[in-house]
Amino acid sequence: MNKSMGAKIFNALNYTVLTIVGLVTLLPFIYVVIISFADPTEYLTKSLVLIPEKWSLSAYEYIFSTNAFVHAMGVSGFLAVFGTLVSLIVTSALAYVLSRKRLKGKKFFLVAILMTMLFNPGMIPNYLLVDSLGLMDSIWALILPALTSAWYVFLMKNFYQEIPDELEEAAKMDGCSDIGVFFRIMLPISVSALAAFGLFYAVAYWNTYFSGVLYINRDSLRPLQVLLQMLLISASQMADPSMAAMLESERTVPPQVIKMAAVVLSSLPIVMVYPFLQKYFVKGMMVGSVKG
Repeated sequence: MNKSMGAKIFNALNYTVLTIVGLVTLLPFIYVVIISFADPTEYLTKSLVLIPEKWSLSAYEYIFSTNAFVHAMGVSGFLAVFGTLVSLIVTSALAYVLSRKRLKGKKFFLVAILMTMLFNPGMIPNYLLVDSLGLMDSIWALILPALTSAWYVFLMKNFYQEIPDELEEAAKMDGCSDIGVFFRIMLPISVSALAAFGLFYAVAYWNTYFSGVLYINRDSLRPLQVLLQMLLISASQMADPSMAAMLESERTVPPQVIKMAAVVLSSLPIVMVYPFLQKYFVKGMMVGSVKG
Protein backbone atom coordinates (compact mmCIF):
# COMPACT_ATOMS: atom_id res chain seq x y z
CA MET A 1 0.00 0.00 0.00
CA ASN A 2 1.26 3.47 -0.89
CA LYS A 3 1.56 5.68 2.14
CA SER A 4 0.56 9.33 2.04
CA MET A 5 3.12 12.07 2.46
CA GLY A 6 1.78 12.84 5.92
CA ALA A 7 2.20 9.21 7.00
CA LYS A 8 5.77 9.14 5.69
CA ILE A 9 6.63 12.36 7.55
CA PHE A 10 5.03 11.01 10.71
CA ASN A 11 6.98 7.75 10.49
CA ALA A 12 10.23 9.60 9.86
CA LEU A 13 9.68 11.87 12.86
CA ASN A 14 8.57 8.93 14.97
CA TYR A 15 11.67 6.90 14.15
CA THR A 16 13.91 9.93 14.69
CA VAL A 17 12.45 10.70 18.11
CA LEU A 18 12.57 7.06 19.20
CA THR A 19 16.18 6.78 18.03
CA ILE A 20 17.18 9.89 19.99
CA VAL A 21 15.36 8.67 23.10
CA GLY A 22 17.02 5.27 22.76
CA LEU A 23 20.48 6.82 22.44
CA VAL A 24 19.88 9.12 25.41
CA THR A 25 18.72 6.13 27.45
CA LEU A 26 21.69 3.98 26.49
CA LEU A 27 24.32 6.69 26.91
CA PRO A 28 24.61 6.41 30.73
CA PHE A 29 25.00 2.63 30.53
CA ILE A 30 27.59 2.91 27.77
CA TYR A 31 29.48 5.52 29.79
CA VAL A 32 29.52 3.25 32.86
CA VAL A 33 30.98 0.39 30.80
CA ILE A 34 33.60 2.65 29.19
CA ILE A 35 34.76 4.11 32.51
CA SER A 36 35.01 0.65 34.05
CA PHE A 37 37.50 -0.32 31.33
CA ALA A 38 39.33 3.02 31.25
CA ASP A 39 42.92 3.32 32.42
CA PRO A 40 42.95 4.84 35.95
CA THR A 41 45.55 7.48 35.08
CA GLU A 42 43.52 8.65 32.08
CA TYR A 43 40.39 8.90 34.18
CA LEU A 44 42.21 11.04 36.76
CA THR A 45 43.78 13.38 34.22
CA LYS A 46 40.72 13.97 32.02
CA SER A 47 37.44 15.55 33.01
CA LEU A 48 35.45 13.42 30.55
CA VAL A 49 36.39 10.10 28.99
CA LEU A 50 34.25 8.98 26.06
CA ILE A 51 36.70 6.73 24.22
CA PRO A 52 39.72 5.74 26.34
CA GLU A 53 43.11 5.92 24.67
CA LYS A 54 44.25 3.04 26.83
CA TRP A 55 42.02 0.24 28.09
CA SER A 56 42.60 -1.42 31.43
CA LEU A 57 41.17 -4.31 33.50
CA SER A 58 42.65 -3.06 36.77
CA ALA A 59 39.25 -2.34 38.34
CA TYR A 60 37.93 -5.82 37.52
CA GLU A 61 41.18 -7.46 38.63
CA TYR A 62 40.92 -5.73 41.96
CA ILE A 63 37.23 -6.53 42.48
CA PHE A 64 37.79 -10.24 41.84
CA SER A 65 40.81 -10.18 44.15
CA THR A 66 38.63 -9.19 47.11
CA ASN A 67 36.74 -11.92 48.90
CA ALA A 68 33.93 -9.57 49.91
CA PHE A 69 32.68 -8.87 46.38
CA VAL A 70 33.11 -12.40 45.10
CA HIS A 71 31.32 -13.84 48.13
CA ALA A 72 28.47 -11.33 47.78
CA MET A 73 28.04 -12.38 44.15
CA GLY A 74 27.85 -15.97 45.31
CA VAL A 75 25.10 -15.10 47.81
CA SER A 76 23.09 -13.22 45.18
CA GLY A 77 23.65 -16.00 42.67
CA PHE A 78 22.33 -18.57 45.14
CA LEU A 79 19.29 -16.40 45.81
CA ALA A 80 18.62 -15.94 42.09
CA VAL A 81 18.87 -19.67 41.31
CA PHE A 82 17.56 -21.46 44.38
CA GLY A 83 15.08 -18.74 45.37
CA THR A 84 13.63 -18.59 41.87
CA LEU A 85 13.26 -22.37 41.71
CA VAL A 86 11.45 -22.53 45.05
CA SER A 87 9.26 -19.53 44.20
CA LEU A 88 8.19 -21.06 40.89
CA ILE A 89 7.29 -24.36 42.54
CA VAL A 90 5.30 -22.65 45.32
CA THR A 91 3.56 -20.22 42.94
CA SER A 92 2.58 -22.84 40.36
CA ALA A 93 1.53 -25.38 43.00
CA LEU A 94 -0.64 -22.85 44.82
CA ALA A 95 -2.15 -21.66 41.54
CA TYR A 96 -2.91 -25.23 40.46
CA VAL A 97 -4.69 -26.02 43.72
CA LEU A 98 -6.73 -22.82 43.57
CA SER A 99 -7.75 -23.58 39.98
CA ARG A 100 -9.45 -26.86 40.94
CA LYS A 101 -13.21 -26.57 41.38
CA ARG A 102 -13.33 -29.30 43.99
CA LEU A 103 -11.17 -27.33 46.46
CA LYS A 104 -13.13 -26.67 49.65
CA GLY A 105 -12.93 -23.12 50.97
CA LYS A 106 -11.63 -21.88 47.62
CA LYS A 107 -13.22 -18.44 47.95
CA PHE A 108 -11.72 -17.95 51.40
CA PHE A 109 -8.20 -18.68 50.15
CA LEU A 110 -8.68 -16.45 47.12
CA VAL A 111 -9.83 -13.55 49.28
CA ALA A 112 -6.97 -14.12 51.73
CA ILE A 113 -4.43 -13.98 48.90
CA LEU A 114 -6.13 -10.94 47.39
CA MET A 115 -5.87 -9.12 50.72
CA THR A 116 -2.09 -9.44 50.57
CA MET A 117 -2.16 -7.48 47.31
CA LEU A 118 -4.38 -4.72 48.66
CA PHE A 119 -2.91 -4.26 52.13
CA ASN A 120 0.78 -4.29 53.01
CA PRO A 121 1.47 -4.77 56.75
CA GLY A 122 4.56 -2.56 56.54
CA MET A 123 8.20 -2.80 57.48
CA ILE A 124 7.88 -3.16 61.26
CA PRO A 125 5.37 -6.08 61.26
CA ASN A 126 7.49 -7.87 58.65
CA TYR A 127 10.61 -7.36 60.73
CA LEU A 128 8.88 -8.65 63.88
CA LEU A 129 7.60 -11.68 61.98
CA VAL A 130 11.04 -12.57 60.61
CA ASP A 131 12.57 -12.06 64.06
CA SER A 132 9.92 -14.19 65.81
CA LEU A 133 10.51 -17.01 63.32
CA GLY A 134 14.22 -17.00 64.14
CA LEU A 135 15.24 -16.13 60.60
CA MET A 136 17.48 -13.17 61.41
CA ASP A 137 20.97 -13.51 59.94
CA SER A 138 19.77 -16.45 57.86
CA ILE A 139 19.63 -16.94 54.11
CA TRP A 140 15.96 -17.86 54.52
CA ALA A 141 15.25 -14.29 55.64
CA LEU A 142 16.03 -13.25 52.07
CA ILE A 143 13.89 -15.98 50.47
CA LEU A 144 10.77 -16.65 52.53
CA PRO A 145 9.41 -13.04 52.70
CA ALA A 146 9.56 -12.87 48.89
CA LEU A 147 8.63 -16.49 48.23
CA THR A 148 5.64 -15.83 46.00
CA SER A 149 3.57 -13.09 44.43
CA ALA A 150 -0.21 -12.90 44.68
CA TRP A 151 -0.41 -11.42 41.18
CA TYR A 152 1.57 -14.27 39.65
CA VAL A 153 -0.59 -16.76 41.55
CA PHE A 154 -3.77 -15.31 40.05
CA LEU A 155 -2.31 -15.31 36.55
CA MET A 156 -1.18 -18.91 36.87
CA LYS A 157 -4.53 -19.91 38.37
CA ASN A 158 -6.38 -18.49 35.38
CA PHE A 159 -3.99 -20.29 33.06
CA TYR A 160 -4.62 -23.65 34.73
CA GLN A 161 -8.36 -23.03 34.61
CA GLU A 162 -8.17 -22.78 30.81
CA ILE A 163 -6.71 -26.31 30.58
CA PRO A 164 -9.48 -28.84 29.82
CA ASP A 165 -10.49 -31.02 32.77
CA GLU A 166 -10.43 -34.02 30.45
CA LEU A 167 -6.63 -33.83 30.36
CA GLU A 168 -6.43 -34.24 34.12
CA GLU A 169 -9.03 -37.00 34.12
CA ALA A 170 -7.13 -38.91 31.45
CA ALA A 171 -3.92 -38.66 33.47
CA LYS A 172 -5.66 -39.99 36.59
CA MET A 173 -7.12 -42.88 34.61
CA ASP A 174 -3.53 -43.79 33.73
CA GLY A 175 -2.69 -43.93 37.43
CA CYS A 176 -1.38 -40.41 38.13
CA SER A 177 -2.06 -38.85 41.50
CA ASP A 178 -2.72 -35.12 41.97
CA ILE A 179 1.00 -34.56 42.52
CA GLY A 180 1.79 -36.62 39.43
CA VAL A 181 -0.66 -34.62 37.34
CA PHE A 182 0.94 -31.40 38.54
CA PHE A 183 4.55 -32.40 37.84
CA ARG A 184 3.99 -34.50 34.71
CA ILE A 185 1.19 -32.58 32.99
CA MET A 186 0.73 -29.07 34.32
CA LEU A 187 4.33 -27.94 34.69
CA PRO A 188 5.49 -29.07 31.21
CA ILE A 189 2.64 -27.26 29.44
CA SER A 190 3.22 -24.03 31.40
CA VAL A 191 6.88 -23.56 30.43
CA SER A 192 6.25 -20.17 28.80
CA ALA A 193 4.57 -18.76 31.90
CA LEU A 194 7.21 -20.25 34.20
CA ALA A 195 9.99 -18.77 32.07
CA ALA A 196 8.49 -15.28 32.20
CA PHE A 197 7.73 -15.36 35.91
CA GLY A 198 11.05 -17.06 36.59
CA LEU A 199 12.97 -14.15 35.11
CA PHE A 200 10.98 -11.68 37.19
CA TYR A 201 11.66 -13.69 40.32
CA ALA A 202 15.35 -14.00 39.41
CA VAL A 203 15.70 -10.25 38.90
CA ALA A 204 13.96 -9.60 42.22
CA TYR A 205 16.20 -12.02 44.11
CA TRP A 206 19.34 -10.77 42.37
CA ASN A 207 18.41 -7.18 43.31
CA THR A 208 17.66 -8.08 46.92
CA TYR A 209 18.62 -5.04 48.95
CA PHE A 210 16.08 -3.95 51.56
CA SER A 211 15.76 -7.40 53.10
CA GLY A 212 19.54 -7.64 53.26
CA VAL A 213 19.73 -4.35 55.13
CA LEU A 214 16.95 -5.24 57.59
CA TYR A 215 17.58 -8.89 58.33
CA ILE A 216 21.29 -9.53 57.68
CA ASN A 217 24.13 -8.41 59.93
CA ARG A 218 26.70 -11.06 59.06
CA ASP A 219 29.21 -10.12 56.39
CA SER A 220 29.13 -13.63 54.92
CA LEU A 221 25.41 -13.35 54.06
CA ARG A 222 25.31 -9.87 52.60
CA PRO A 223 23.88 -9.92 49.05
CA LEU A 224 25.60 -8.12 46.23
CA GLN A 225 23.32 -5.09 46.15
CA VAL A 226 23.99 -4.30 49.82
CA LEU A 227 27.73 -4.49 49.27
CA LEU A 228 27.40 -2.40 46.12
CA GLN A 229 25.43 0.24 47.99
CA MET A 230 28.13 0.43 50.64
CA LEU A 231 30.72 0.90 47.92
CA LEU A 232 28.73 3.55 46.05
CA ILE A 233 27.97 5.68 49.10
CA SER A 234 31.34 5.79 50.81
CA ALA A 235 33.98 4.02 48.77
CA SER A 236 36.72 6.35 49.98
CA GLN A 237 35.90 6.34 53.69
CA MET A 238 34.28 3.00 54.41
CA ALA A 239 34.20 2.20 58.10
CA ASP A 240 32.88 -1.35 57.77
CA PRO A 241 35.64 -3.92 58.51
CA SER A 242 34.53 -6.17 55.64
CA MET A 243 35.31 -3.37 53.19
CA ALA A 244 38.67 -2.36 54.59
CA ALA A 245 40.60 -4.41 52.05
CA MET A 246 38.68 -2.84 49.20
CA LEU A 247 39.67 0.64 50.25
CA GLU A 248 43.36 -0.13 49.94
CA SER A 249 43.01 -0.29 46.17
CA GLU A 250 42.18 3.37 45.96
CA ARG A 251 45.88 4.14 45.80
CA THR A 252 46.05 2.50 42.38
CA VAL A 253 42.43 2.43 41.14
CA PRO A 254 40.14 5.47 41.62
CA PRO A 255 36.99 4.74 43.63
CA GLN A 256 34.76 5.89 40.74
CA VAL A 257 36.29 3.33 38.38
CA ILE A 258 35.74 0.60 40.96
CA LYS A 259 32.13 1.71 41.31
CA MET A 260 31.54 1.53 37.57
CA ALA A 261 33.07 -1.93 37.34
CA ALA A 262 30.95 -3.09 40.27
CA VAL A 263 27.77 -1.82 38.57
CA VAL A 264 28.68 -3.61 35.33
CA LEU A 265 29.36 -6.89 37.14
CA SER A 266 26.14 -6.69 39.12
CA SER A 267 24.06 -6.07 35.98
CA LEU A 268 25.80 -8.50 33.64
CA PRO A 269 24.17 -11.82 34.75
CA ILE A 270 20.60 -10.58 34.24
CA VAL A 271 21.51 -8.90 30.94
CA MET A 272 22.97 -12.19 29.69
CA VAL A 273 19.94 -14.25 30.72
CA TYR A 274 17.26 -11.89 29.42
CA PRO A 275 17.70 -12.49 25.64
CA PHE A 276 17.23 -16.25 26.05
CA LEU A 277 13.90 -15.81 27.86
CA GLN A 278 12.58 -12.82 25.95
CA LYS A 279 10.67 -15.01 23.48
CA TYR A 280 8.54 -16.35 26.34
CA PHE A 281 7.53 -12.91 27.61
CA VAL A 282 4.49 -12.11 25.48
CA LYS A 283 3.00 -15.58 25.69
CA GLY A 284 3.98 -16.04 29.32
CA MET A 285 2.49 -12.76 30.53
CA MET A 286 -0.71 -13.07 28.48
CA VAL A 287 -1.71 -16.54 29.64
CA GLY A 288 -4.57 -16.40 32.08
CA SER A 289 -4.85 -12.62 31.86
CA VAL A 290 -8.26 -12.59 30.15
CA LYS A 291 -10.44 -14.93 32.16
CA GLY A 292 -11.04 -14.17 35.83
